[in-house]
This record gives sequence, structure tokens and C-alpha cells, in this order.
Amino acid sequence: MAEKLWGGRFETGPSEVFERFSGSLHFDKRLIGADVRGSQAFARELERAGILTAGERATLVTAFDEILAASREPGFYVGASDEDVHTLVIRKLKEKTPLADKIHTGRSRNEQVSLDTRLWLRGEIDRTLDLLAGLLDALLDLARRHPNAVIPGYTHLRRAQAVPWPHYILAYFEMFARDRERFEQARRRVDVLPLGSGALAGSGFPFDRRSIAADLDFEDITRNSMDVSADRDFALDYLYAASVTMVHLSRLAEDWIVYSTDEFGWLELADGVTSGSSLMPQKKNPDSLELIRGKCGRVIGSLNSLLITMKGLPLTYNRDMQEDKEPLFDAVDQVQMSLEMAAVVAASVTLREAVPAAAAADGWVVATDLAEALARAGVPFHYGHKLVGRLVLESVRAGKKPTDWTPESLAAFAPEFSPDMAALLRPEEGMKTRNLPGGAGPEAVRTALEEAARRLDSMRR
Repeated sequence: MAEKLWGGRFETGPSEVFERFSGSLHFDKRLIGADVRGSQAFARELERAGILTAGERATLVTAFDEILAASREPGFYVGASDEDVHTLVIRKLKEKTPLADKIHTGRSRNEQVSLDTRLWLRGEIDRTLDLLAGLLDALLDLARRHPNAVIPGYTHLRRAQAVPWPHYILAYFEMFARDRERFEQARRRVDVLPLGSGALAGSGFPFDRRSIAADLDFEDITRNSMDVSADRDFALDYLYAASVTMVHLSRLAEDWIVYSTDEFGWLELADGVTSGSSLMPQKKNPDSLELIRGKCGRVIGSLNSLLITMKGLPLTYNRDMQEDKEPLFDAVDQVQMSLEMAAVVAASVTLREAVPAAAAADGWVVATDLAEALARAGVPFHYGHKLVGRLVLESVRAGKKPTDWTPESLAAFAPEFSPDMAALLRPEEGMKTRNLPGGAGPEAVRTALEEAARRLDSMRR
């Protein structure tokens, strides 16, 4: 049985069942890099506080480097029965130097766990931000590949109004750009040093917390030691940002699964992001997108898991809080893999421009354009709306498409229709009226694409 960091109070050790039930090394070992880095910074602060000599600090820092290097070798964790990664690191340290007994001076495992998680999560957020930038780049490339394509936009899964393909893609660009903002906000809350808080009441040693923060590149220090011991808000902030990102990825996946069906036939998904059937030779299944859609529920479940864990805990630390790690770790993995996969899909997808263009031309997505043209000509909008509705009804009964109407037949249907309004029966004409910023007009969309590219450059800088 591995030696505990807390065993002096106890006459006997924990039962074997409790050891198995409470151990966390099998999942928190991924924090070892953060644990070593945090402990090295703490050793430097112990020197400044006069608890370690310069030589002792150097010995400890070197030993920690050796432990981290060894942790990358196969078999490092084989046979380890340590309670958690922190205990394992201390045990390995004791194997190298008797100074190991000094490293925990004035430090609680509560603050150490918070520090390790923050250090690790900060790096993972940075990687997530890079992956989001990669997806945004792939989406802009996809928009530029089909600059003049026209598709029907939908409400209630019914054809509603025509929009340029780049305008549709930019809708997702905006979603993922907001996701970046959420992760950046979460990062600011993560980027606060908890070390120096002790178990809950602060350290009894004269540590310079701002010096430790500078050593570890933290922007600020925490303000209340009890809050540190009780806090997992920073993990919840990350999980919320991750959940919203996965919702957006899931909606994109759902769109493209539908649009690539035989019934729609708009999109062709590349072979590299699809799979076949073990029985049906003709199948080409959108497995990459379905997995993204499925993993959304998994990440939302991680958020719910930690919310429920935290909702009834009294101040300050409770062992329940160990249950933050697995949902957090899993959410990080799933979000990053999903973002990477979505970027590959976006880079490989092909739009069959003629198919959605025909869907826009055949349906009555031009109806609003006609109603608004009547309003601009002085017809009260509600009456114009009713008049266009009657035109649509007549067309449906007669099996007529919008382009089957001529200027003459349109004017004959109702005198309020002027001959020039017949041009609006073509979707690409009606879109030209929507050049307000943020609208689907061709000029507005070109401007939005250019602006999106500038924003992405700024994000990367």
C-alpha cells in the first residue's frame, strides 16, 4: 500500500475496497505535467520564504524534471497503487531525495488540485481556440468555393427565402466565433492562481502569491481562500462553453446529414469522412457527422454531471469534488476531436450548386420579395401579403412555378402587380433587395465574408 500524505492521525490504513473506490490515479495522471510545473514553482517560492536553500531548491527542481521525463516512458504507471497523481509524484520524489518531505510545507492538496487543474485546462483551452480557428478557416474556404450559389433557407424545415450559400455558411461562422469568445472568457476565469490559499484559511507562511502567479504565467490571484477550496466554477465555465460549441457542431452536422441525403442531394461528402455498410453495398454513410452529433449529448452530460455534483455541497472542500475530473477530461477530448473532425469535413464537402438552386426556383421562396415590392409600391403590407398568398395558392392548384408567370399574366392576375415585379420571381433578383449589413444581399454577403476573414486573422493574432 502506497504511503499517504495524511496518515499520522490513523491507527490503520484504508480498506482495500475504499482504496479502489476512492483512487483517482487512473484518470488524474494526465495532470502530472501540471503537478510537476506547479511544484517546481512552489519550490522556488519555498526558497524565497527561507524554507529551502538555493541548493535544495535546485535539487528538487531537477528531480521533478526527471520524474516528468520518466512519466513519458512506457511502464511508468505499471503497478502504481498511489491514491492520486499528487501522491505518486511525492513518492517518486522521495525515491530521489529526502528533501521530498519539505515540498509540501504550507501547501494543501486542495489548492494543489485546483492549481493543477487550472494549469492543465488553460493549455487545453488554448488548443481548443486553435481548433476553432481551424474550423472557421475551413468554413470560409467552403463559402468562397461557391460564391454565387443560391440555396433556399428554411424555417420549420419548409422552404422560406433564398439566400447565397456563403450567407448560410457565415451563420455558422458567427456561432463558432461566439464560441471562441466563451472559451476566452472561461480562460480568464481559469487564469487565476489559487496557490497560497491552504486548505481553506490561507497559508501560514509568508509566500508572495503574485510572484508565484508571475512564475506560472497567471494573470491574477484568487481573492478568498475559502472560495478556492470550494470552487469549481472555472470548470463549469469551460463545460458550458464546450456544451454550446457541441450544440453548434451538432446543428451543423444535422444540416449536412440532411442535405447529403438522396432526397436532398445538395452535398457530396468525401469518401474520407464517410463509411459503408457491411451488408448494403450501395451505402455511403455520414458517420463522421453522426458521431459529432452523438458526442454533443456526451458533453452536455458532462456539464450536467458537475452541476449536479456541486449543487448541494457545503463550504468548503468535499471529496465529491473529485468527480469534476472525468467529465472535464472527457469533454475536452470530445470537443477537440469533434472540432478537428468538423474542419476536415468542411474542407472536403462539395456543394452541387444546381440542386439547391432548382429547389429555390421551384418553390415559392420569392413570395416575400413580391409582398415587399407591393409594399414599396404603396400597397398596404397585409393586403399585399394576402395578394401574394392568393397567387401562390393559384399556382399550387395549377401546378405553376414562379417563373411560369410572365409580366403580362402577373399583371392580369391583379393590377397591383406591375410588369417589372416579374423579375422578382427569380430568387437571385429578390436577394438584391437585402443588402443591409447582416442581410443576404450579394453585396452585404461579400462585405461580410471580407470582414469575417479579417476577424479570423485578428483571432489568430
